[in-house]
Amino acid sequence: MNHEVSASPTMDATIDWNRVRADFPLLTRHVNGKPLIYLDSANTGQKPASVIQTVDDFYRQHNANVSRAVHTLGTEATEAYEGARKTLARFLNVRPDELVLCSGTTFAINLVAYSWALPRLAAGDTILVSRMEHHANIVPWQLVAQRTGATIKVAEIREDGTLDLDALLAAMTGDVKLLALTHTSNVLGTVNPVREICREARKRGIVTVIDGSQAVPHRAVDVAAIGCDFYALTGHKMCGPTGTGALWARKEHLQAMPPFIGGGEMIKEVSFDGTVFNDAPHKFEAGTPNIAGFIGLGAAVEYLDALRMANVEAREAELLAHATEELDRIEGLRIFGRAPDKAAVISFLIEGAHAHDLATLLDLEGVAVRSGQHCAHPLLQFYGVAATLRASFAFYNTHEEVEHFVAALKKARSLLA
Repeated sequence: MNHEVSASPTMDATIDWNRVRADFPLLTRHVNGKPLIYLDSANTGQKPASVIQTVDDFYRQHNANVSRAVHTLGTEATEAYEGARKTLARFLNVRPDELVLCSGTTFAINLVAYSWALPRLAAGDTILVSRMEHHANIVPWQLVAQRTGATIKVAEIREDGTLDLDALLAAMTGDVKLLALTHTSNVLGTVNPVREICREARKRGIVTVIDGSQAVPHRAVDVAAIGCDFYALTGHKMCGPTGTGALWARKEHLQAMPPFIGGGEMIKEVSFDGTVFNDAPHKFEAGTPNIAGFIGLGAAVEYLDALRMANVEAREAELLAHATEELDRIEGLRIFGRAPDKAAVISFLIEGAHAHDLATLLDLEGVAVRSGQHCAHPLLQFYGVAATLRASFAFYNTHEEVEHFVAALKKARSLLA
């Protein structure tokens, strides 16, 4: 399978990134007496003031349950909640009635596992996943395999962190019924050519599940153009509140899938003789949702949309290039993941220093990075390491922060020498 890396996006030169940064209140904090340098956006993104204010305004002025009352507050809450669904749908280029609002990617993938895969797979069927998957795109399929007799097949990666596309294509054998793949690796930053992969899978009748958690916050994503069957995303990584996310699915799948959780709102009629379920996507949204959170997510999408994702991607590419160049100058430092098409994530180790020790010393300098296995044990096993440090950048970071981070890292290393 041939794949050409997409051209680097161009950035609007008129954007004042310092003004953009000022939109994020938390970034003015000091930690351990030092200005905070937040390099953990792959873990969770920071929130602009507009999102915080939107959530605050909901609770102060509009707090009511959705789809259950005809009074004014109930109408306002419902309109704002469904408005957020429409806003997110436009952002992804999909239909609102194909977008299930849920707590995040983990729930979204489990919804596919239990409502689509579990009733359909059987012994002799295969689920294909890649080596670089987050646990949220591995464990649900293992649970399905244990209950159905299906097997798990792993598509391997190359040393540089890119997916071995020829091997992946060869692995798409007749027994493969489902392919679960990350759009962007949370550890390596590798951006997979999901459009080409989904096209090949569709030719073979393989259903595709794409984990978009690390893609949607950092680049323009046209889900319709990708051509997958399911696309999952998490709101808190894209400047939205925690406990928000979505699953997009083809209409025919949503109509055929049974509900995952039962309760209020996901029904049309209930009697002791049986239940008539609501139409999709509402039949998958039982109970009172995270109303304020989703309204806040709508505000986050509006913020990103106004900034333009091409600008976000270009800004982060600049920061990635700067940080990579500086880190490559440090003797004994090893970067994991050198894909040509890569998000602003750098996982690395320094010879003779434990990841957790370095992270602790960096925190004393006000630098927040993540250390550990990043919910990707099989990937780290491939590289033969127990843990890495991960610095993940966002558009609200600065080149000055890159310099301070590298200086703090050199200082931490000297203390461990």
